Amino acid sequence: MSSENSSADDEQRVWDVVVVGAGPAGASAAYAAAVAGRSVLLLEKAELPRYKTCGGGIIGPSRDALPPGFELPLQDRVHAVTFSLDGKFTRTRRSKQMLFGLINRPEFDQQLVEHAQKAGAELRTGVTVSRVEQHGSAVPDRRTVAVVLQGGEAVLARAVVGADGSASRIGAHVGVKLDQVDLGLEAEIPVPETVAEDWQGRVLIDWGPMPGSYGWVFPKGDTLTVGVISARGEGAATKRYLEDFIARLGLAGFEPSISSGHLTRCRADDSPLSRGRVLVCGDAAGLLEPWTREGISFALRSGRLAGEWAVRIAEAHDAVDTRRQALNYAFAIKAGLGVEMAVGKSMLAAFERRPGMLHAAITSFRPAWRAFAGITRGSTTLGELVRSHPMAGRALSALDRRSAVAATTVAESTPTTE
Repeated sequence: MSSENSSADDEQRVWDVVVVGAGPAGASAAYAAAVAGRSVLLLEKAELPRYKTCGGGIIGPSRDALPPGFELPLQDRVHAVTFSLDGKFTRTRRSKQMLFGLINRPEFDQQLVEHAQKAGAELRTGVTVSRVEQHGSAVPDRRTVAVVLQGGEAVLARAVVGADGSASRIGAHVGVKLDQVDLGLEAEIPVPETVAEDWQGRVLIDWGPMPGSYGWVFPKGDTLTVGVISARGEGAATKRYLEDFIARLGLAGFEPSISSGHLTRCRADDSPLSRGRVLVCGDAAGLLEPWTREGISFALRSGRLAGEWAVRIAEAHDAVDTRRQALNYAFAIKAGLGVEMAVGKSMLAAFERRPGMLHAAITSFRPAWRAFAGITRGSTTLGELVRSHPMAGRALSALDRRSAVAATTVAESTPTTE
């Protein structure tokens, strides 16, 4: 275990903010609280840097949420996207401006943590959180939260931010409820220089064979990140999709350096974001874009907000003020990320039923391509598109309604057996 401060000091000290999890959400929360001048402890169960299953695409909203002076460790800059519909109807769209960048998560996460440390946050790695207590013998007063580690050590704080991933213990404490769970499978495939050159500056997005599924190829120097995602419960079909996808791309002869899987979990609309002096953000809160399952920008943005409001909660002297600040945090999340998630759910519903229509729109209808490019660059979001372009909102609603009617008609006309 590495530590930036002794565990003996932790037992005596009450931190202003303790952040659990040193991914993009946790590092952003720690940075935001530390830059406000508060004492911050960042806890991480792994040793850094560590691998995470993730495509590593950095879209505009992610870039805009980074700390000042952060230099992205880009492996490639994407100017072209090749779209296919389960391997067919392939078409490439290009842009003179960079659409988004590609990073490796170990380097990216490590750099975010270093920025938090430079702002004043302290780091402890190799520690696992067992539970959080807001009442009981481990808690000296009503303004304090105890973060209990494996082995029994209690770290005390005025506020806690849970950023410990999609299987979050802090999320369980808060009572996070999930509405959508998907399985992502990914392979990191080293390739020869001639193959790497063919992919440089270009990604592939393949709308997959199962409802709501898609695959991707993200080039990162001499390695291609190849992955697929679909609804949980389709594990065997998802594995076959990845195998077929890799074979179709002519990459089956190259041995992956890493093969991994990961569950993404999307929050229900009424899921809580806090409990007492504890907030959750990022994957721990089930915050991600439901259609693409993009999570880095949601982690960075929600982490920053969680850090800012954790500072206010740390300063709260009673339960009423604590509750007020927690509600303000929830409002900030729902007013921004919540709107994007609502539109994303509508997009996913339409995509699950009519993937061919979406593919045709993006590859053949210039306004749809411009919207896609604008979202990836960060000049707009799904929510802003619907708000500022009524026609887009009406088209999405109409497509969703037509798809729902079609699905109902098919279901009603299908014979059933008793």
